[in-house]
Amino acid sequence: MQWQDRVVIDPKVLVGKPVIKGTRIAVEFVIDLLARGWTIEQILHEYDHLTAEDIQACLSYASEVLKSERIYLTTS
Repeated sequence: MQWQDRVVIDPKVLVGKPVIKGTRIAVEFVIDLLARGWTIEQILHEYDHLTAEDIQACLSYASEVLKSERIYLTTS
């Protein structure tokens, strides 16, 4: 599975933030829940229309975005 199968970016939904396909749940929201210590099971229980694959797609999306991030250091 590729994240593109489950994550979409549509300027008409949440101002173009990446969301789980068919929902208004932003990838950043899912990542934030995980960062706050929520387990995948807790997320799936609270948001029962999501799947474990949706959560994995969010992680894969975040990973790809971070891998493509570039840091430019300036010397003083």
